[in-house]
Amino acid sequence: MLVSKSPCILYVSTFPPRECGIATFSKDLATAMDKEFNPAVKSKILAINDNGTSIYNYSHKVKWQIYESNIENYLESANKINRAEEIKLVNIQHEYGIFGGNYGDYLLPFVELLQKPVVITMHTVLPNPSRQMKDITIALAKRASKLVVMTKTSARLLERIYKVDKNKIKIIPHGVHHVPFPSKTRTKNKLNLNGRTVMLTFGMINPDKGIEYAIKALPEITAKYPDFLYLVIGATHPVLRRHEGEKYRSMLRKLVSKLGLKDHVKFYDKYLELGELITYLKATDIYISPTLNPQQAVSGTISYALSCACPVISTKNQYAKDVINNERGRLVGFRNSIEIRDAIEEMLTDIEMRKEMKKNAYFYSRHMTWQNVALSYFQIFNELAKIVPREQGKIPSVNLKHIKTLTDDFGIIQFATHTKPDIHSGYCLDDCARALVAVSEYYKDNSRKDILGLIEIYLNFIKFAQKSGGKFYNLITYQKTFNDQLESEDSFGRAIWALGHVIDNHKIPLHLRKSAKIIFNKSLKQIDVLKSLRAMSFCLIGLSLVIDNELLKKRRQEILNIIKKLANKLIKNYQNTIKEKNDDWHWFENFLTYSNYKIPEGLIRAYQATGNKEYKIVAVESLQFLIKTTFNKDRFVPIGQDGWYFRGKKRAMFDQQPEDAATAVDCLTTFYQITKSLEYKQRAQVAFNWFLGKNHLNQMVYDEATGGCYDGLGKHSINFNQGAESTISYLMARTTIQNIL
Repeated sequence: MLVSKSPCILYVSTFPPRECGIATFSKDLATAMDKEFNPAVKSKILAINDNGTSIYNYSHKVKWQIYESNIENYLESANKINRAEEIKLVNIQHEYGIFGGNYGDYLLPFVELLQKPVVITMHTVLPNPSRQMKDITIALAKRASKLVVMTKTSARLLERIYKVDKNKIKIIPHGVHHVPFPSKTRTKNKLNLNGRTVMLTFGMINPDKGIEYAIKALPEITAKYPDFLYLVIGATHPVLRRHEGEKYRSMLRKLVSKLGLKDHVKFYDKYLELGELITYLKATDIYISPTLNPQQAVSGTISYALSCACPVISTKNQYAKDVINNERGRLVGFRNSIEIRDAIEEMLTDIEMRKEMKKNAYFYSRHMTWQNVALSYFQIFNELAKIVPREQGKIPSVNLKHIKTLTDDFGIIQFATHTKPDIHSGYCLDDCARALVAVSEYYKDNSRKDILGLIEIYLNFIKFAQKSGGKFYNLITYQKTFNDQLESEDSFGRAIWALGHVIDNHKIPLHLRKSAKIIFNKSLKQIDVLKSLRAMSFCLIGLSLVIDNELLKKRRQEILNIIKKLANKLIKNYQNTIKEKNDDWHWFENFLTYSNYKIPEGLIRAYQATGNKEYKIVAVESLQFLIKTTFNKDRFVPIGQDGWYFRGKKRAMFDQQPEDAATAVDCLTTFYQITKSLEYKQRAQVAFNWFLGKNHLNQMVYDEATGGCYDGLGKHSINFNQGAESTISYLMARTTIQNIL
């Protein structure tokens, strides 16, 4: 029996252990694609070797090899690719110097022979190419299905100089590894650099780096700032080492000695592994790139520096001019030690400015994370080769790190500045109730002690917040005093919903379920006075979970009566609203705001508990109205918080909130489980993928590095704070979607 192979993307590039920036890029891209899409789509490599005598101990990802100077290898490889049915698309990482022939023209017959879609990532786009280089680029562009560049400048050059149709060009930034916002002081302590102000250059060392001009700028700096340290990290480029040995590095060392900078300039002659490199960047106060090549179209070193919150000083090369402005660093002239000195001194003198630059550099780079880059590449690949629907991609494993960071022994802190809990914001019943729902659901399949500890914390918080009459305080200060006398109906409803989850979960120890029952019973008499439709819906969900629970069997009829009463109120609102005008507004109010999906979910739960078909009819009608309003083809587009959506008016598209995506996932999953309609399952997956980059910014809203979730999507950018509501909302959606995959 033949076993069909998973579809593959073949990357044509240099590849580690070959020491080369493009090799590192290709490895990172393939790894990111595998992390997001393997096993649905696999990544394989056609590795380019530098000559006929070099051999490399490649990983299993390398399917074939080409020796750059052997034209026959190119032709043989093209024929192999054509015969390999599993290879659906070829992505070539292009740089003139890594392919054989004159300026890499051995690549031309290779691409002409290929019968698969070809995407070429252009690592260099020259503004003033030689005739031959221009002809090669034009020929490659004609054969390619798409060209990927990393900056707007490169895209403009392809259009203007090489006459490439702009529809053939896609801008995808250089990828960076996702690093939580770093503590420079803490990382310096790990490296025994405490007390030093660190400036760094890293990468393959060669004369084009211009490091001597940075060194010449330092005598006056070190005289004023004796703690200043310049680190030059990286091995000499292997091609340079083969032809000239360590001539350039020796010159740099002599210059350091001549200028009396031995205590202020240190060399680390090593090709660093990723983890070690990131650690050094996290300890860096200023990154400097004094490169001498004005036509440099891509810089992985600058990209990585930005991602680790490093203000950047760079010469005015093509890439730096696209990504560095005065908010993130300074641009200086080529071979200009005076301008470098002045830029360093400005950053050292104005500490507050440097702090702002750190934040700006970090936040600018968030769209460049490898997750986002992989999503962008996949979009192109899937468009050209129809590989696999995005919904079949993997979902991230659960990471509770940030939930635990926000949680102390009393509750969960409301807000965070980036990833740091803002203790002054205190605690909120809404968040603890949501957290209790999420961790209780997660506990069903992960009955671990640490999860149970979280359940106890959130349950005890709800008990602490309950008033003698059964209602709840919503806001509690960090000093554990009640911050408001006003009661939130939504918070009350979420508390009932959360308590229902605990009581219904037989994996949770009986004493905790009984404790939840006591709080629940105390609140039942307060449900009658609710006016908020969302609060009623939250209650309906919690009540429906426990209607047949043995702990509450004596109150079954009472609970059933409450369910009917709440559901009837929703039905009445619905009927009154749709009668107001002759239009297609099939909703319970004349506006859509937050947590909209919870209302039809509450009604379908009421149908499940009572068998009343009217509840189901209205639930389905209102849900279809919501779907029509919040789904655009294959994307979920929640109602924007910046204006909401009022009947007869234009709906707000932006500040989209994670809570709305989570409630959509919950609701649609529930409808699928009750009705068995595949439409709801598919919609739930699309709504969940909003967190994973299927949104108008094409950016991940979930942060895999921290386990947190960003606080929302604006029109042009993400809110980079990771507060409790957003982080819990993602966890709720993640635990829910798992139930139907």
